[in-house]
Amino acid sequence: MNLRLAMGSVLTLGLLSVPVARAEPPTSVQIEVNFLLGYLEGSRCEFFRNGTWHDSKAAQAHLRDKYKYLVASNLVNTTEQFIERAATESSLSGQPYQVRCNGGATVTSHQWLRDELVRFRTY
Repeated sequence: MNLRLAMGSVLTLGLLSVPVARAEPPTSVQIEVNFLLGYLEGSRCEFFRNGTWHDSKAAQAHLRDKYKYLVASNLVNTTEQFIERAATESSLSGQPYQVRCNGGATVTSHQWLRDELVRFRTY
């Protein structure tokens, strides 16, 4: 009986060490997300996050990190999921992200990115 218990333990430990398969999002999603991140960085707009305004380069880097985390966790399969899960609100505070371009009106990053995604898809 002790041999069975030992073999079961070895088998269980072996299964726990097997790497989990990570599925990359579809190529079309990767293209769209990379476009949106590039659009953000090149926009020179300001990005409001957790009480502080950030430049577009810092905003892009932050959202890219969140995207990488979502991909590694198999939590993003559509561009809309990227916007909802990474680019809409702070994971820490729950406060919505805001975007302001050229001193204009402040809009939610959710709406700003959705509008650009619609434009991208029409071309």
